[in-house]
Amino acid sequence: MTPEQLQAEVAAFIAAAKERAKDGISVADVGALVVSLLRLSVAGLDSIPLEGAAKKEWALEAVGLLFDSVAGFAVPAYLYPVWVLIRPAVRQLVIAAAGGALESLLPIVRKAAA
Repeated sequence: MTPEQLQAEVAAFIAAAKERAKDGISVADVGALVVSLLRLSVAGLDSIPLEGAAKKEWALEAVGLLFDSVAGFAVPAYLYPVWVLIRPAVRQLVIAAAGGALESLLPIVRKAAA
């Protein structure tokens, strides 16, 4: 897989997630989307010749894009004023959690691909 193909797959995944989220989405759904995106990223990044740190950074940037696209749909309207204030901290928390999950997913995705 080329970097352009992976980028296109991630963009398509995020677009589909955003379309699905437009009618509302739960926090659990956001978490499931993050894990699915990480699996997609790991599978694609394994075939791209980059250093490990660069691969991890790329995957976490993709998670950030996904968060920016769908997380707001998981917030009830009455909590939106609070969401505006806490969104940056929640985004960093999600990306940090995704970084930890990424380390756990590596062996699983690689084993499934073999």
